Amino acid sequence: MSKHWNSILFSAAIIIAAIVLGNAFMHRNRAENQISVTGLGEKNFQSDLIVWEGSFSRENDNLKIASADLNSDKSLIENYLIKNGVEKASIVFSAINISELSRQKYSQSGDVVGQEFAGYKLTQSIEITSKDIDKIESISRKITELLNEGIQFNSENPRYYYTKLADLKILLVSEATKDARERAEKIAEEAGSKIDELISAQMGIIQITGQNSNEDYSWGGTYNTSSKEKTASITMKLSYKIN
Repeated sequence: MSKHWNSILFSAAIIIAAIVLGNAFMHRNRAENQISVTGLGEKNFQSDLIVWEGSFSRENDNLKIASADLNSDKSLIENYLIKNGVEKASIVFSAINISELSRQKYSQSGDVVGQEFAGYKLTQSIEITSKDIDKIESISRKITELLNEGIQFNSENPRYYYTKLADLKILLVSEATKDARERAEKIAEEAGSKIDELISAQMGIIQITGQNSNEDYSWGGTYNTSSKEKTASITMKLSYKIN
């Protein structure tokens, strides 16, 4: 009985092994009858929107005086910007941030014995969003003229954006798909075959970097905002049947 049972198990093992090997052979042939290629779509473009930020502050022991000085600076800054061609609607002032200042307190022997109140510091930020990139760039470079008015204005580097990304992405996908198909046709031709129907298509993540930069791509996508001139790219991975 034991020998009979062993024979049954042995026969079953042979059948299972044959099925597994048969499936592996079929999948091997199936893989050999397809080709996968990756195409690239790339385009240089110029940003069409600029965002520029800055901040200014005032300090005083008296909160009311500090507030009045800051409000005066705000009016001077706004008038300066409008005088230089910035539309008032594009100028946004933030809420005022108030912080207490302190200084070290010393004993008669010169030892630090703690902190004491040194007044208030009021800070306000400003943000300008505009499509007139050249004008805002120019103002951001000469804003130090406000120093002559006694205003300590801290200017940030402008950020650059593109408002037609959806249209750009469609163009990139089209170019990447065309590039991938041409690659597939060339590879198949060299192998004496032809591509047939499309099996699958996988789109990569759009990457936007500064032109002629050495920025690294990111798996989640890169979006450069420091360069006015940018390069956008995307990949398409296509799999075709071949015959």
